[in-house]
Amino acid sequence: MIVSHGMCAVPAHRWQHQWYARYNLMKIWILILLVSCSVLGSAQIKPEDGGHEIQLWSAGGHSISGGRSGISVWNAGGRFGWILTAPHGPGFLKGRFEYVVDATPVFMVFQPGGTAYGAGFSPLGLKWLLATRGGVVPYLELNGGTLFSNHDIPAGTNTVNFTDAAAFGIHVLRDSYNWSVEARYMHISNAGLAPLNSGVNTLQVRIGIGKFFRCKR
Repeated sequence: MIVSHGMCAVPAHRWQHQWYARYNLMKIWILILLVSCSVLGSAQIKPEDGGHEIQLWSAGGHSISGGRSGISVWNAGGRFGWILTAPHGPGFLKGRFEYVVDATPVFMVFQPGGTAYGAGFSPLGLKWLLATRGGVVPYLELNGGTLFSNHDIPAGTNTVNFTDAAAFGIHVLRDSYNWSVEARYMHISNAGLAPLNSGVNTLQVRIGIGKFFRCKR
């Protein structure tokens, strides 16, 4: 039996194996997130200047216009952040800057011709945390990094790519941890490292669980 998968005809057993692999990886990551709830601290701590953030996260989405189409992505990783400033700025835009670094040990790209498996690192992240009084902290973020994969992303281009991202999200503060949910636009391209540079634009939903730590005075 043959199943149509993108532009290619894929044997049914191979198609089923790919979906089982995706499903199992998602279950493992959800389990990690749930277990993390029990090991984080015990008091609600908001972002404050001189403090830090630690987080585990997972994201998934699909390609949008402006690049190769018919591509889905799923990635997961960890984050560490340094809160750089006290609140400043006008009115409801008042907030603080945070510098963040992401490690992405799992980055899967489901594309015509076969799934690409990779890992990435994003050392350039700047986040603007709005200074709210309640338990919800909105934020804006710009982020940049690199992605290394076992197959070209997209097909016929290169195995080394750069990732640029912009996101809008919220932290929901809890007694012992915080949840975050965000909409993230990510552009993946090789920036001219290969003769063909047809990038991928994706829109992703990212969910994280983490904690803010106070500065030691």
